[in-house]
This record gives sequence, C-alpha cells and structure tokens, in this order.
Amino acid sequence: MAIDMTDRAMTSDITPEYAFRVPGPGARIWRLSWLPEHRLTREQARAGMELDELLSDPEVVYDAVAHALAADLARRLGVLVEHAVIMLAVRTADRLDPDSAARREPVLSGPSTHLPAVSGARSQQRWM
Repeated sequence: MAIDMTDRAMTSDITPEYAFRVPGPGARIWRLSWLPEHRLTREQARAGMELDELLSDPEVVYDAVAHALAADLARRLGVLVEHAVIMLAVRTADRLDPDSAARREPVLSGPSTHLPAVSGARSQQRWM
C-alpha cells in the first residue's frame, strides 16, 4: 500500500479513490472522493485514504488488529467503519453503473469523541 501525496492531492496505488485540496483562501480544506460532503484537514484526508486502502484489502477481513486500526481511522473522520464500508461500496457500484448514482444528502463532519473504538459485535468479526 502506498499513498502518493502532494500539496494538492492524495492518490492510492490500490484503490481508485482520492483526496484533494479545495482551492481558496483561508484554511486548507480537503475532501475525499468517497466522502465529498465532509470538510477535512490534511491529516483527516490521509486517514481517509488509509482507511480506504485497509477496507480494500480482503486479507484483513478477520484481522482484529486491522479492525481496531480501521475503527481509529474512521473515528478520525467522524464516521463509523460501517458507514465508510457503505460509502465505498456505493462508489464502487456507481463506477460499475453510473446511471444508478442517486443524490445523497450532505452530512456533518469532524472528529468524534463519542464513537467507540470498535462498533458493534459484527464489526469485530468482519466489516459487514
């Protein structure tokens, strides 16, 4: 796994998702292709890219350490691992059938301090 980072974009060598910096004055805002409504810091965008790569690896589906890492990365984004899995699955489905893309309502973003390290009994065994 390798994430190529510049001052304007982040790309992965194993997934089609990416992060990009929003142009404009003031604070540097980043967005993830799979979580576009969220306004992120560079560190959060990096965490989102790492989470995408981790969730894309079928070898870690039953790996407890990977689950804990995924939960931490998701927490940094202010989402649950299950939410990230769904968003990434929707992106994959949209790439396979662009006509199926539906409008999605924006969500609030930011780090959450109230999310558990690992959410739900199912997530301790597999992603979904």
